[in-house]
Amino acid sequence: MRVIGLMSGTSYDGIEAAAADLDLSGDTLRMRTLGRLSHPYPEQLRTRIAAALPPAPTTTEAICVLDTGIGQAFAEAGVRALAELCDGHADLLVSHGQTMHHWVEDGTVRGTLQLGQPAWIAEATGLAVVADLRSRDVAAGGQGAPLVALFDALLLGGLPGVPAALNLGGIANITVVAPDADPLAFDTGPANALLDAAARHFSGGTEHYDRDGRGAAAGQVNLALLRRLLDEPYYRLPSPKSTGKELFHTPYLLAALADAPTPDPQDVLATLTRLTAATVADACRDHGVTRLVVSGGGARNPTLMRMIADELPDVDLSSSDDLGIASDAKEALAFALLGYLTVHGLPGTLRSGTGARHPSVLGSITPGRQPLRLPAPVSTAPNRLQIVAD
Repeated sequence: MRVIGLMSGTSYDGIEAAAADLDLSGDTLRMRTLGRLSHPYPEQLRTRIAAALPPAPTTTEAICVLDTGIGQAFAEAGVRALAELCDGHADLLVSHGQTMHHWVEDGTVRGTLQLGQPAWIAEATGLAVVADLRSRDVAAGGQGAPLVALFDALLLGGLPGVPAALNLGGIANITVVAPDADPLAFDTGPANALLDAAARHFSGGTEHYDRDGRGAAAGQVNLALLRRLLDEPYYRLPSPKSTGKELFHTPYLLAALADAPTPDPQDVLATLTRLTAATVADACRDHGVTRLVVSGGGARNPTLMRMIADELPDVDLSSSDDLGIASDAKEALAFALLGYLTVHGLPGTLRSGTGARHPSVLGSITPGRQPLRLPAPVSTAPNRLQIVAD
């Protein structure tokens, strides 16, 4: 089955599309990757998303406009992926949508909202669309995040030592695959969320991120500010746990700076980069990680990667590219895999990854132009992922 995955993360830069041919044989799922592309959001849409994200107030009108606008942007990305990656032929499209709110109270996720109406995608591409993948896990008592845990566990299974997969998006999440133990996954804290907020704040909105980590590289870590940031109670919560920009946003950063003034913006960027490295390293040390496979936008930040290496001198750092999964495509491919499992009647979650009462078949299906015909349900779930490069 040929599947297209579409993903936009908490940094809301745009949409990552990736395609793969997937085939389940026994307990092995073969994935032949077909490439990836990036589809930027229109600037007006990015501005609307930013204006509606917590802690900003919003309206049902704004949410309706965003659901349509994001859905249309995902539809455009799907049309491009179908033509450019799949030669016009695919069987299924899987859309993560754009997370706008992740409702957490006292460590329990009460709800999660991803916008991007899948009807626009189905109409534009003609393909059946699996969307809203997080809500079923939340309904089953889980965190609804990180949903890449199953993909990570299949990808890292069998590697020596204690391997872990780290994704550095707006929020950093990790999956630890220790031998003779259930995989464990959770959000470690901010990766780019506070860095992006600082870049926008200090540039007056002209810069959206610390390009190549140059600002952080030129600054010095303010230990008082770092201590203030590390006082965040989230870091001491047990896993599974998840978080988002409902917590780590510009007012959060400004409150920390009010308590620990740091006049030089480059020092702020250096401190925030060290915060990400320190919280990732704490998670790795807590679980005895010996190899860390990194993906996501933060993997392209040399200053962040250097700080993580400094914090974890005895851990082997590598990229998911080394395992055949392009760093920028990993999450889109992970959601493609989850959608494939959904239409085959297989669960896409791990209890140990999200804390749910049971694994769940994820998402809702919007039919394409043809009558909806699902494959026969499969009784054997995969326990190994074999990557075959295009």
